[in-house]
Amino acid sequence: MAANMKAVKLRIRSVQSTMQITKAMQLVAASKLRKAKEKADSSKPYLNILQSTLIDIAEGNTDFQSCFTKIGKSDKWLFIVVAGDRGLAGGYNSNLLKFAEEEIKGKDVSVLPIGKKSVEYFKRKNVPIFTDEYAEVAKINISDCFGISKLICDAYRAGEFGHVFLCYTNFVSMLSQVPESCSILPLSDFDVTDSDSEEEGKSRNLILYEPDSEAVFNFIVPEYLAGILYTSINISVASELAARRTAMEAATDNAGEMIETLSLYYNRARQASITQEITEIVAGAEA
Repeated sequence: MAANMKAVKLRIRSVQSTMQITKAMQLVAASKLRKAKEKADSSKPYLNILQSTLIDIAEGNTDFQSCFTKIGKSDKWLFIVVAGDRGLAGGYNSNLLKFAEEEIKGKDVSVLPIGKKSVEYFKRKNVPIFTDEYAEVAKINISDCFGISKLICDAYRAGEFGHVFLCYTNFVSMLSQVPESCSILPLSDFDVTDSDSEEEGKSRNLILYEPDSEAVFNFIVPEYLAGILYTSINISVASELAARRTAMEAATDNAGEMIETLSLYYNRARQASITQEITEIVAGAEA
């Protein structure tokens, strides 16, 4: 009985130590989450301005053409998959990677993984990797996004890929983070070559661009894609932190319940031990 009580006491101490860790991780994730949400929100106006500029160029020039608005000649797909660097975030990484695997099924793909978990997963699956230079999502800044965007645009212009997709986790609420994918190349929203007949008679804003509208459009596209990547990465980081906060909160609550159960078991065992000792003393005195 004494050995059993000692084991329960050690178990309680172990769970208490774990509870302190999960509580600390919950508080850290909650603190970082606020900053990550502000970062994601602050990047959206820049993205909206670039998008409106591209639309103005596309709609304001009757002879507009760009390689970025046409499907590439290659049948190969490039998937940019943004995951986390660490675990302990509930189903954040597993949900995203399963979603990405369904998206790439049946396609000739290369993957540009962002985040250690993404790199490890696709290397284990033997999926061709475009580059693993940006393996740590926590260290990616706006300049890295420009580098990724330029790399993608150069490869698309060279005909290495016909489609470029982005997979990330969208922050819906503190309790809901949903994996999503979106096409970032070709820019079908800005292809107006077939819209002349539909918009016949509609006036266009003919602005002069130097050297020409196509050159300006092609120069802005990498900036626009960098904005999409930066915003998506910030949203993914916020989603990861929200998932980790929720997971650590649940772990802390479970640890508290476990401590209560173990304490109750320990007190019952201690009471039974004391009762047995008293019974043995009384029986010995009567004898």
